[in-house]
Amino acid sequence: MTRGLRVGVFGGTFDPPHVGHVMVARQVADRAGLDRVLWVPARISPHKLDTVPTPGPLRLEMVRAVSDLDPRFSTSTIELDRPGPSYTVDTLRALKEENPLWTLFLILGADQVAVLDTWKDPGDIGRMAELLVVDREGEGPRPGRRSGTREFRLVPVPRIDISASGIRRLVEENQSIRHMVPNAVRAIIEREQLYRGGLGVGQSVRP
Repeated sequence: MTRGLRVGVFGGTFDPPHVGHVMVARQVADRAGLDRVLWVPARISPHKLDTVPTPGPLRLEMVRAVSDLDPRFSTSTIELDRPGPSYTVDTLRALKEENPLWTLFLILGADQVAVLDTWKDPGDIGRMAELLVVDREGEGPRPGRRSGTREFRLVPVPRIDISASGIRRLVEENQSIRHMVPNAVRAIIEREQLYRGGLGVGQSVRP
């Protein structure tokens, strides 16, 4: 068991992980003084039950490729290994149980914190982890505002207009995604012929 780490939990479908994700993870780690950013690819997003993401093993391979880009990055299969929808509160509980001395931080977008009260057991989420809300050039909510669970901290991050859905669309249209995803991720997409014919459409908003 690793002792005393400040760990940021960065969850999502990551279909695919892109340079915007990498930038957010690095900026949040720098500004919040995190020892580790734990990338947690979801098995099934509860808010996207009618979509079919790229198979978990391939998304995990892409996330692990991203994790190699920074010594503070690591990957967890905790949600991919757990059957059923991937609820953030269940993940935090499991991480707390396995690593009781970790201080957990949950990395969220401003759009996510706006709907946090609709997630499973939002009060428990706020009690187990400090909420770090990514503020892209002033678009985030007001500092000190409460999400309905507890106060959250805004982390300013430069805006990058890249989205997983946009990347999937470009691949389907046979256009270049160079510089939008890390080279190792692009190699996996090309090797597996991902996102052609509309496959891999399940980017999630994390509950």
